[in-house]
Order: sequence, then structure tokens, then C-alpha cells
Amino acid sequence: MNTYARFPIAIEKGEGCRLIDTEGKEYLDFVAGIATCTLGHAHPALIEAVSKQIEKLHHVSNLYYVPEQGELAKWIVEHSCADKVFFCNSGAEANEAAIKLVRKYAHTVLDFLQQPVILTARDSFHGRTLATITATGQPKYQKDFDPLVPGFEYIPYNDIEAVENAVADLDEGNRRVAAIMLEPLQGEGGVRPGDIEYFRKLRKMCDENNILLVFDEVQVGVGRTGKLWGYENLGVEPDIFTSAKGLAGGIPIGAMMCKKFCDVFEPGNHASTFGGNPFACASALAVLQTIERDNLLENVRERGEQLRAKLKGIATKYPGIFVDVRGWGLINGMEISADSELVSPTIVNAALAEGLLIAPAGPKVLRFVPPLIVTEAEVDRAIGKLETAIAKVV
Repeated sequence: MNTYARFPIAIEKGEGCRLIDTEGKEYLDFVAGIATCTLGHAHPALIEAVSKQIEKLHHVSNLYYVPEQGELAKWIVEHSCADKVFFCNSGAEANEAAIKLVRKYAHTVLDFLQQPVILTARDSFHGRTLATITATGQPKYQKDFDPLVPGFEYIPYNDIEAVENAVADLDEGNRRVAAIMLEPLQGEGGVRPGDIEYFRKLRKMCDENNILLVFDEVQVGVGRTGKLWGYENLGVEPDIFTSAKGLAGGIPIGAMMCKKFCDVFEPGNHASTFGGNPFACASALAVLQTIERDNLLENVRERGEQLRAKLKGIATKYPGIFVDVRGWGLINGMEISADSELVSPTIVNAALAEGLLIAPAGPKVLRFVPPLIVTEAEVDRAIGKLETAIAKVV
């Protein structure tokens, strides 16, 4: 179906941070499957893990215990603030699981007779299912899909006063705020990092008002920010958080993690046929263990600093065109001035012609999310290609 406005190339193979299309042209990949190919392409650790697992067992369903699933859940719990893990297949599914958990917690633990409400941020992105596009604070994703799922309200990002007002207003009616669901850094909303002081005040307010704090880490989790989890950049812990994209380096998997006190699911409440199958879990475990063994978080921090410094250098050459460079680790955005006629797809296409793959994050932001294994030389090469592309369109 015609659901993607695709770029005019077909990718045939890849290695590391390189991709080669069916015509033999080589590209430097700073999209990484949209922040998904954590270890790049054809990484030996992932090849070994999936090869061994497919020869042994790939699926049995969750009617039975899955040893690989248990091992992966144990690793995640030991390396995060979570106590429990639910596995599924995508970020949208992980967020759906979080939404269901919040609602059951509100009805059973908080004894809400009213309608529980989840506050989400404007310009957020939480997925493509009906519940998650409703949670997404961008009308363009919701257009023509009415009726949307009730129980969501929107607040500005990084604005604590707006949250306080929303909680107070809803508490006076027959609806109450049960959870606040946010991205630690907004990805599709323009690569906008969360403000540390805002999130600290938010955590305190949630504690005082029996409100669950939920973080969507589908794009920023699994080392993307230079920390294993995005919330580590903010100095607070969520009650529930979600992961997907980079968790298995490109093999489909999603996960919803929570603290023990809000784990109210019982048999029959929620399920996933493919979720947490041996193949996906073995892949995810290989990715996480490689991040830890190869100290990739240090590389993410160093290459992120290098990339932002180079992007800022380009921005200073074109002060009327670029207004900001921002991000954490290896998720970075370069914002185009609202007064400029240039839009991000124009530069993305120009970079494509130079052999560099980057992605837009809205009409006025360029997004750079290379594999976590990217090297210093590859960052320099990418910047050279980007400079050439920008010079041509400007």
C-alpha cells in the first residue's frame, strides 16, 4: 500500500555504517533504520546470535516459559530501574501495554470511578495504533482517523506550570489524571531534549498526587543518548517506560518495563503471540551485551560531541538558515530557520545524492541517528558530504 513517500533507492546490503543499493552505490548511514540498527549492519555479534538461535528454536508462544526471554528480562532489570518486563513486537505495542497498565492501575489501585486521563505532550510521537496516535500530540497523525480513543489530554513540553494547571483542572471534574506520558527527548517532534529541572519537578508532583510517570524510550533508549536509558540524562526514574527500535538492533521487539508496585497485570489481561520469542530475545541480548562489553556508551558520547561540534560549525556558516543544533549522544537535530525557504526534505535529498543518509524530524529539522558503532572518521566523512549537499541547495 502507498503508506510511505519513499526515497528513490533500494538497499541491497550493508556492513557497519555503510549501505549499498541495488545499483552498487554506497551510502554512509546516519539513519540506522530510524535509530534502530544499534550495532550497524552485519555486526558479527548479531550474526552469531541469530544464526545460533534459528538453528535451535525461534518460536513457541508464551504458553510456555522461554529461557531466552527470562535471561533478557533479567539483564534489563539488573541494568535499569524496572522490576518487571512485558515483551511485544514494536514501540507502538509497548506504549499500548503501558496505556493499558495505567488504566488498570487507576481503576484497581487508585479506585477511580471517574475516567482516568493520561497527559501527553504536544509535538510528541507515541505510535500508529489508534490509542498511540491519540496519545501523539500532533494533529497531522490523527487526521481522518476519528473517533479517537478517549482519555488523553495534551500539554506543552518542558512546561511545569501547564502540567500543574491540567492536573488541577481535571481533578475538579469527573476525570482525573492517572499518568503523564512523555519522551525524555522528543524525537519526531524535532529532537528536543527534556529539561532536567522540569522533569525533577514533574517527578515530585507525580509522587505527591499518585500519578504514574511514564517514559516513552522507543527512540532514545538502549544507549542512543550516551546513557543506557534516556531517563538517566534527567536524574529521575519513571514508574513505567517503554523500549523497541534499537533493543534488538533491527530484529522486531518491544518491551514495557515497570516498577513492582504498579505491576497489576494478571493472566488474560494482556498478551502477545510473537512477543518475547526466543529469536528476538536472543538478538536483543546480543545487542545489550555488546553495548556493555565493547563500552559503546563512551563511543556514543564522544561521537555525539564531535558530531554536534561539526554541525554547529556548519550552522555558523549559514546564520540565516540554521538556528539550533541540539541532542544527546547520537540522536541529534539541526534546526532550519522558520524564515528560510529551505525545508528538511530538500537537504535530506541533497545529502542522499552525495551518499549520505539522514532523516527529517518534521519540516524544519534534520535528524542524525547513526549506528552506535560509528567512528570518528565516519563522522568527519558524513560532515563533508553534508557540507557539500548544503552548499548545493543554498
